[in-house]
Amino acid sequence: MGRLSESRHNRRGRTTVSTIEEFAALAEPYRRELLAHCYRMMGSVHEAEDLVQETYLRAWRGFEEFEGRSSLRTWLYTIATNAYLNERKQRNRRPLPSGLGPASGDPDASLEAASGDVLWLQPIPDTMVTPGPGDPASIVISREQLRLALIASLQKLTPRQRAIYLLREVLEFPAANVAAMLETSVAAVKSSLQRARAALTNVDTAHEKLTELDIQDLLEQYMTAFEKAALERALRKDAALEMVGYSTWFSGLDTCLRHLARVLGSPGTWRMVPVQANGQPAAAAYLRRGDGAYEAFGLAVLTVTSGGISRITVFGKEDLHLGSAYRALCSEVTTRRVVRTAP
Repeated sequence: MGRLSESRHNRRGRTTVSTIEEFAALAEPYRRELLAHCYRMMGSVHEAEDLVQETYLRAWRGFEEFEGRSSLRTWLYTIATNAYLNERKQRNRRPLPSGLGPASGDPDASLEAASGDVLWLQPIPDTMVTPGPGDPASIVISREQLRLALIASLQKLTPRQRAIYLLREVLEFPAANVAAMLETSVAAVKSSLQRARAALTNVDTAHEKLTELDIQDLLEQYMTAFEKAALERALRKDAALEMVGYSTWFSGLDTCLRHLARVLGSPGTWRMVPVQANGQPAAAAYLRRGDGAYEAFGLAVLTVTSGGISRITVFGKEDLHLGSAYRALCSEVTTRRVVRTAP
């Protein structure tokens, strides 16, 4: 974009930049956390990426007007959040199957495809949004703020309630700052936050905190059990199973196992590769073809507790061809090796 005009230099002692490279050096460190924020608001990876790009474009074009009354980080969040609110007014929420209706009591029921106008919640690979090597505590907090249960519950809020809830509860901006960011009053911010909290009162977003070793043990147990067609030991009695794209979902160990028996096949039908998505353990699933090669099937994101796996949320491969998100998963799969030792 070349050099900025001289008017951007040394005005009121503000931070100034003269090239796009200088702007990028200042703004780029915030890209991952901004992507996480946009994803929490939108529930879509590619929409979140588009919003981050739009945020950086607006920030570059408007940097001359940035007077430094807030930090650059706060200014970027202001641009992103307002762009989301202005663009999001007519958009539908993005649910998971369990958000559309009750679980099916018939394990032999065929999966019923949802209507074509449903925009589904999408998963996000941890590698796209979690902090780099550094403070382990910040990584844990970042993962907790991306969990599927939280993202799905936020979809129940209005866009404005969602934005305010995230700015106050997740990012912990003071109410006065949020009011300034959204050009509203502190009273309005507090009112929206109160309504958001009330709407989420009956939503279970709590989760049991396990050690990393326990989480990996449960993931390995799931993958081995799936590959050996013996899942009963990995799931809790109240386990739930849902596959994005279908309105049919199942709850209860016996119901889930009977339904899964229809797709598990014989030992060796499936291969699993451990990955991380939405701050949760996940398995990239590969299905054996007739010629013996394994073809990508999808991604299973697990909700785990000390008593076993309480929920399996499956995203088909068509839900994972999301540009950067799919490439990030492919990169992690390649790193961890696609084919594990045969059971």
